[in-house]
Amino acid sequence: MQRFFILSIFLCLMSGAFAQIPDSVRVMTDSSRKPTRVLVDSFGKQKHSPKKAAIRSAILPGWGQAYNGKYWKIPIVYAAIGIPVGTFLYNRKWYLRTREAAKMLGGTPPDTANYRQRVDEQLFTFFSTPGALPSLLNYRNEFRKSMDYSILFTLVTWGLNVIDATVDAHLKDFDVSDNLSLHIKPTILSGTTTAGLSFVFTIGHNGPKTINSR
Repeated sequence: MQRFFILSIFLCLMSGAFAQIPDSVRVMTDSSRKPTRVLVDSFGKQKHSPKKAAIRSAILPGWGQAYNGKYWKIPIVYAAIGIPVGTFLYNRKWYLRTREAAKMLGGTPPDTANYRQRVDEQLFTFFSTPGALPSLLNYRNEFRKSMDYSILFTLVTWGLNVIDATVDAHLKDFDVSDNLSLHIKPTILSGTTTAGLSFVFTIGHNGPKTINSR
């Protein structure tokens, strides 16, 4: 009888040990997976990510605004970036034309034989006017300077596009509902017999907040 009792206890312990093996395997399997972090608010709703908005706007202007649901801003973004880009292309075209003309006119001797075939007609006057090379070089330098400014303005507007998308994403989850209220009512302070006032704030869906004061 004593042996049967010991054998029964041994079998119970062994069955308990084997019963824990699948759980251990499951825990190890679950722990081997890389956890995925998802930001949610107090109501279980996935939060809007300013980081995603910033990265998307940095990659493609207007993409962050689309992510934020501000589709009406996309044409403004492309207009703000497109103007300096168009200015850059215009100045680059004329910089290349004036540079070619300056090379021909500043050669030794000046290459003035075939300028009508190689130079824009708006630059013909520099070839027909003696001593016009310094003026032509000034034009070339101005176009080069305008190219540099155009690049700078393009980078600035691109950066403003990223900032705008990031700020909008931060404000996306901000509660701006009309469900805001303040109620004032008399009360007795807890643990005392002192009369006071109770301020009850209701902010959005977060429920009332009570502040007691004498």
